Amino acid sequence: MTNPRLPNYLRAQRRKSGLSQNEVAFLLGRMNGAQVSRYEKRRRLPSVETALACELIFGVPIAELFAGIRDSIGKDIEKRRRELSAKLQAKTPKGSEAQITAHKVRWLADRETPFVANQSSSQP
Repeated sequence: MTNPRLPNYLRAQRRKSGLSQNEVAFLLGRMNGAQVSRYEKRRRLPSVETALACELIFGVPIAELFAGIRDSIGKDIEKRRRELSAKLQAKTPKGSEAQITAHKVRWLADRETPFVANQSSSQP
């Protein structure tokens, strides 16, 4: 059984870099480290722009910086993907609509991979 991953690894990456919260805040264009602290303590989620900036600052993909959040989202998407596939398969469309539905079901099935296969084998 694998250990659940933390929602984010911002603090670990910041410490690994040797930068202070104020220095990371400066790189992000913020006035002080208070916002960085809120991100690290998971009290706030950064915007997409800030998450991308963190990726550039630390040289770590967003999916790894926010591994636990990504895992949670991935599980939700997998559940809804299966539900949508079941709904589509329950329909009995005719003609070209049947071909479109079949295409959607195949597309969803192609993306139905074991969730752990999408995760990197190493943690940040």
